[in-house]
Amino acid sequence: MKTVFVMIKCELGRTYDVAAHLADEIPEVRSVYSTSGNYDLLAQFQLGTDQEIGRFITQQVQTTPGVKDTYTIIGLNAFTEDNMGAGPDPI
Repeated sequence: MKTVFVMIKCELGRTYDVAAHLADEIPEVRSVYSTSGNYDLLAQFQLGTDQEIGRFITQQVQTTPGVKDTYTIIGLNAFTEDNMGAGPDPI
């Protein structure tokens, strides 16, 4: 599994619509947070080992109505209790 975090800048007035679409329509979503600063949302996705990150972002996230810009961060290893001892996530 691959963990991907995407910071999302939305068109003005569309943040809640984008968050709802991500949560309701994209099965790979794990969490969506509103944020302060340069980006409006932070979304966490869990992709299968066979899923290409670039294609997922461009075809699933960036095409969401109301998305203006994205910034992708690839998670390498989780240090939370749920994942301790499981080893690094394969890239």
